[in-house]
Amino acid sequence: MIIAVDGPAASGKGTLAGGLAGHYRLPHLDTGLLYRAVGWAAAPFEDRPEFADRAMAAARALDPGDLDPEHLVSAKAGSLASKVAVIAEVRRALYHFQRDFALRPGGAVLDGRDIGTVIAPDADVKLLILADTRARAERRYRQFAARGRAVDFETLYAQIEERDARDRNNPNGGFYPAADAHLLDTTQLDIEAALRAAVAIVDAAIARKAGS
Repeated sequence: MIIAVDGPAASGKGTLAGGLAGHYRLPHLDTGLLYRAVGWAAAPFEDRPEFADRAMAAARALDPGDLDPEHLVSAKAGSLASKVAVIAEVRRALYHFQRDFALRPGGAVLDGRDIGTVIAPDADVKLLILADTRARAERRYRQFAARGRAVDFETLYAQIEERDARDRNNPNGGFYPAADAHLLDTTQLDIEAALRAAVAIVDAAIARKAGS
């Protein structure tokens, strides 16, 4: 069973995907970490002409050992991720990594922005996780505070809006919701309630497929 979980930054898609993976005993890939790792590798060249070339080289050489969530959760890493995600060659280089993960025996749960449209259009269940911008900024703010990282809320809010705009306008396959995705708005839900709702969606979708 392949479960595709898409959504914008700080919508809760990663936490929900991890919860679904645990519930259904499936491996989980946070594809955003791939782009964060590539962006971080190219960070010294962010404002230089060779930024795209460095990002492409990092994508082609990506090692699973580079995917350290604790190292890549900063707002800066997220901003870099959205910058490298608009580079077509970076997306092509990372496609096979993600596709191979999705097709492993038994299935998998993947979360990102184009899982249900590009990486796994044949997924058994597709979820689109949404939440309003302020709720997402508050969640990210609390995450950083829990890690002892001081961040300015308004700056964080602006960064999320900027990233949303970059995703929407990405000509190389950014945040494009699948037409057959199940919408789950988590604005008013805590993680437990959101996970229960996601499990209910997956169970219902699987039951419908079994019945047909």
